[in-house]
Amino acid sequence: MSSAELTPPEAAHWAARTGLRLPADRHAAVAATANHIHSVVAVLRELDFGDTPPAPAYRADQEMHDAAV
Repeated sequence: MSSAELTPPEAAHWAARTGLRLPADRHAAVAATANHIHSVVAVLRELDFGDTPPAPAYRADQEMHDAAV
């Protein structure tokens, strides 16, 4: 997706393309919500997770044990 914000007509277009019926009075709200989600995801993409292990490597039971010691 480009960095340009989604417009209400584009939101209607993409909804129709996926087979969703989007009433005209919802186009602006859907576009605003999609733009907000995109802005949050953009911030997450900028984070450096360098040495962070993948989620399956996380062991909550081990962390609780280490905190108790």
